[in-house]
Amino acid sequence: MSSTAILEETLIKRSQQKKRTSPLNYKERVFVLTKTRLSYYEGRPEKKFRKGCIELQRVKCVEIVKNGGVVIPCQNKYPFQVVYDSTTLYIFAPSNESRTVWVQNLKEEIRNNPHIVAKFHPQFWQEGGWLCCGQADKLAPGCEEYNLFGDITRKPLPPIPGDESKSRRPPPPPPPEQGAPGAQEAEPQEEVVIALYDFEGAESQDLTVRRGEEYVIVEKCDVNWYKARNKYGKEGYIPSNYVTPKQPDNLEQFVWYCKNVNRNKAEEQLRNEGKEGGFMVRDSSSAGAYTVSLFTKSVGDGVIRHYHIKETAGSPKQFYLAEKHLFNTIPALIEYHKHNAAGLVSRLRYPVNKQNREAPTTAGFSYDKWEINPSELTFMKELGSGQFGVVRLGKWRALHKVAIKAVREGAMSEEDFIEEAKVMMSLSHPKLVQLYGVCTQQKPIYLVTEFMELGCLLNYIRQRRGTFSPQNLLSICHDISQGMQYLEENHFIHRDLAARNCLVNDSHVVKVSDFGMARYVIDDQYTSSSGAKFPVKWSPPEVFNFCKYSSKSDVWSFGVLMWEVFTEGKMPFEKNLNHEVVNMVTQGYRLYRPKMATPQIYEIMQLCWQERPEERPSFAQISLKITDEIEADGLNS
Repeated sequence: MSSTAILEETLIKRSQQKKRTSPLNYKERVFVLTKTRLSYYEGRPEKKFRKGCIELQRVKCVEIVKNGGVVIPCQNKYPFQVVYDSTTLYIFAPSNESRTVWVQNLKEEIRNNPHIVAKFHPQFWQEGGWLCCGQADKLAPGCEEYNLFGDITRKPLPPIPGDESKSRRPPPPPPPEQGAPGAQEAEPQEEVVIALYDFEGAESQDLTVRRGEEYVIVEKCDVNWYKARNKYGKEGYIPSNYVTPKQPDNLEQFVWYCKNVNRNKAEEQLRNEGKEGGFMVRDSSSAGAYTVSLFTKSVGDGVIRHYHIKETAGSPKQFYLAEKHLFNTIPALIEYHKHNAAGLVSRLRYPVNKQNREAPTTAGFSYDKWEINPSELTFMKELGSGQFGVVRLGKWRALHKVAIKAVREGAMSEEDFIEEAKVMMSLSHPKLVQLYGVCTQQKPIYLVTEFMELGCLLNYIRQRRGTFSPQNLLSICHDISQGMQYLEENHFIHRDLAARNCLVNDSHVVKVSDFGMARYVIDDQYTSSSGAKFPVKWSPPEVFNFCKYSSKSDVWSFGVLMWEVFTEGKMPFEKNLNHEVVNMVTQGYRLYRPKMATPQIYEIMQLCWQERPEERPSFAQISLKITDEIEADGLNS
């Protein structure tokens, strides 16, 4: 190399993603910083396998990237950015200390550059927009003031070791005198969590967890997996959705709390249990509010009453139910009403919580395990055939039931898919079908997913036609809207949302499946709007005219899916060919209101079918509207 290296370290580089529809690509590279350039190499630098080089005089900004909740699909979780010409290079460091050193040194080398930006984007460019400000032009000016001599917190960076004289940054303030405020920093408290479910560690690196026991969080490796320590001092990885913080006001640690259970499902669970005084506490339609749902046999064949947990005005707030017996906490209120009806139709005798008995899926079988050894799979009966090949019921290590999709050769762009498999695995939500891992070391490759016992939603509703109430159908739509809201919040586009691509488990929970898979299909008929297989009848104008996908194109498809559900499985535009549908939709024609859909429900569908994408609601808004419809009967008080 022509200059002495200032820094050299193996970091991870994200590709420039030249096509909006192409998957992101993360590659390990050896980065070398000299006085004049930033270079990155594949393998050892002395081998001269240089993959890229940036002249420092072209750099306009160097800064850390605020993550903003985005899932980072590589082992390095500390991103920073180098902005030069019209390009933003994202680099991921293995630790905050490493990132700080790189940002600090790069800023020092570019500080005399003539074209330093006044403002920059503190978050990622992803899926066609800046996450920080929502601007859809990649070259749009930044939204936050850029400080060349510090990081985005405005705190000065520490001086470069051995080079303090060159720095223009002001010296740090003197330490506070002994006894002055801030002289002693409080020691960080350990985060203690309580296990909600049993977890049997699949790998030697895992920690077995027992419901109700306490654990100390050692490290939050990513959003789905924590490193924890048990009471015996043993450490290992645990799924984050199996534990909850130990805090007095955290309801998740109590058996009677049912998160994300709506009114219809609460009534279904309480009636199925059929026990006098059966109850649950669930989220109300108003954010931050809670409802007690209570079953009693004292009236007819049994009735269910729903009671808002009310709060007093002023501070400190207190809680009460039907009569004004005030309590400082909700758990104290529930404990009182276990022994005293006090205005309710019954005492709270028996907590009903189906979720408490059914552990959720995990993002992969263990932390950072996405490649599955095919010898660990047992193949059982064939479940059907999809776009990519045959799907079979199977077991992983003879323990976990899974669905195994064998990808037919030539059916998908395998190399592109494998690059993004880690991203798709990290998406984990109770209303998404979980991808557990892939087998890529042989042909055909396998996709290993959660097994959904009752199969495809389209067949499920067609086979049970006439047995659903409008409330049942609305609950199905609510499940799907929650899964899609999670995808939207994680900036992930489905591209082929329809009843055929949702699955139902044996608890009648509906989950979104095959999200993001449409982009890997190798089938001219499927990807062309002129072919019979292309999902034109679920697509908005900007997709069948310009192939422009976004979360708002998924919203349109969700409206069509709602129509499928409320017609109990009819084919949209069943009498029309695809090219006719394109003309009809372009001219403003929309699907009719199904008989089982109220005007209010049909209004939600129509909102999804607004011609301009920006006029369509978000999935968060849709989910809230559906929740309001479910709770529309009001609450007893």
